[in-house]
Amino acid sequence: MIKIPATIAGLTAITEVIGAGISVNVTLIFSLERYRAVIAAYVAGIAKAKAQGLDLSKIHSVASFFVSRVDTEIDKRLESIGSPEAIALKSKAALANARLAYRVFEEEFATAEWAELAAAGANQQRPLMASTGVKDPNLSDTLYVTELVAPMLVNTMPEKTMEAVFDHGEIPSNSITSHYAEAEAELALVEAQGISISEVTDLLEREGVEKFIVSWGELVESTTKALEAAK
Repeated sequence: MIKIPATIAGLTAITEVIGAGISVNVTLIFSLERYRAVIAAYVAGIAKAKAQGLDLSKIHSVASFFVSRVDTEIDKRLESIGSPEAIALKSKAALANARLAYRVFEEEFATAEWAELAAAGANQQRPLMASTGVKDPNLSDTLYVTELVAPMLVNTMPEKTMEAVFDHGEIPSNSITSHYAEAEAELALVEAQGISISEVTDLLEREGVEKFIVSWGELVESTTKALEAAK
């Protein structure tokens, strides 16, 4: 798979690339609204591929929804507020946001349009939980894995987290779909503290794109030097 960030510009690219039969990892998804748009872009791409007579069964995609960065940013703001109510909400937003993202997945792939594409051999774009390493030492080191389990869901994790899961993680059959109401309530309480979830997710997207730009620049520079040295 090639990576395409889930920016506004990236949405068009996702449709075009999927439509050409190329598998995609859509990355840097932080908000529910953007995730819904990502799925729409994928479905449009699959429809385009179908119209061109491509083998839909060979096209795959994951939508990488970032988890721990949400808690890192929101917890910092809750600590600044400092009230008992704010502190009680620490380490809750990321799980709530990720769980509601799974509900978006369920809703968007339950349409008549998708059913027709699936009948033609199309694969669902699988939700992928990324950034699932726990940064707060006061939390369970498997929190973002064991609390985010559901059918079709992928979880990519750092090696340290994977080892912790193998050692003492207890994996349930589903730790998401029975928590939608709780997740909605928790995000509403965070908003009630004066913290805008959308402002936080917009910030995290910008920061993520900036990191990608730096990484790309470093890759180009090192590759150029290696090619010049080989002459």
